[in-house]
Amino acid sequence: MRANETSRHQHQLTDSDKLMKKITLGISSCLLGNKVRHDGGHNRNIYVNSTLSEYFNFRPYCPEMAIGLGVPRPTIRLSRTKTGIRLTGTDNKEMDLTDDMIKWSQSAIEDMRDLSGFILKNNSPSCGMERVRVYDQNGAPSRDGTGLFADSLMRAMPWLPVEEEGRLNDPMLRENFIQRVFVYYRWQEMTTNGLSVTDLMTFHQRHKMILLAHDEVEFRKLGPLIAGVDRTNLNRVAEEYLLRIMTCLKSRASRKRHSNVLMHVMGFLKNKISSDDKQELIEIMDSYRHGRVPLIVPITLMRHHLRRYPDEYITSQYYMAPHPEELMLRNTI
Repeated sequence: MRANETSRHQHQLTDSDKLMKKITLGISSCLLGNKVRHDGGHNRNIYVNSTLSEYFNFRPYCPEMAIGLGVPRPTIRLSRTKTGIRLTGTDNKEMDLTDDMIKWSQSAIEDMRDLSGFILKNNSPSCGMERVRVYDQNGAPSRDGTGLFADSLMRAMPWLPVEEEGRLNDPMLRENFIQRVFVYYRWQEMTTNGLSVTDLMTFHQRHKMILLAHDEVEFRKLGPLIAGVDRTNLNRVAEEYLLRIMTCLKSRASRKRHSNVLMHVMGFLKNKISSDDKQELIEIMDSYRHGRVPLIVPITLMRHHLRRYPDEYITSQYYMAPHPEELMLRNTI
């Protein structure tokens, strides 16, 4: 291996080693198997406890226990009233916990600023991220609510990767969430000791292909924002940039968008690999685009050629290895 290739290889190993440090996520306590449900039970999530626990530390929260409700306890729900949506008892409508929940949430969130993401319990009047039942005055439900704690969390930190445990069963949503967690974790690591203009530009440079795979329109808008950064506006630009990239990454990376990025990567190899190898790459990418093989197949073939013909720009891109391979997130999308 040539000296410059050795240097690049060591650089990649250093980044990989940093990412293998366990990342801390917030989580609804019942998903870890803690018996904090109203009936004394739990909602232990197998994927969280058997797979994600290898790579993440979990900090559990149960908002309902935190505001003083015990186990067992009366059930609660979101109710639509003349004064807005309130958190009330299911049977005892006079029990209104709205103010207590909002007050606790706003206070507790200040201690969550170091988290790199949050996994919430779905359908919960406190933790549900979306489609939570809201009951009208006649007791008829509509699925258009958000749990009070979840709402406070997402309003206070709109850049934070947040997902519901039920949606993690969807391979695309699962990969999307974990990728967002790793992007945000890299941002946290970068800004721990302050941020420089060079740091921000390098961060954007290394995430270009990831952003391009999610939302090309938004990606193109980020260029002028980064190009205009200097020491006088760094903090303002960085705050806007973080919110915009995390919003961009919520868009699902479709097969078409991934295929476009892969074609872009192949452009760096087209003058180096043989015509047969080029044809094989095109056929594999076509198979991926039409859903016959998962993303890991063309990515693996690309890596094979990049080992033979390394390119400093491509090897610097997190797109080629956005999260640990052992999670096998690209094996099913």
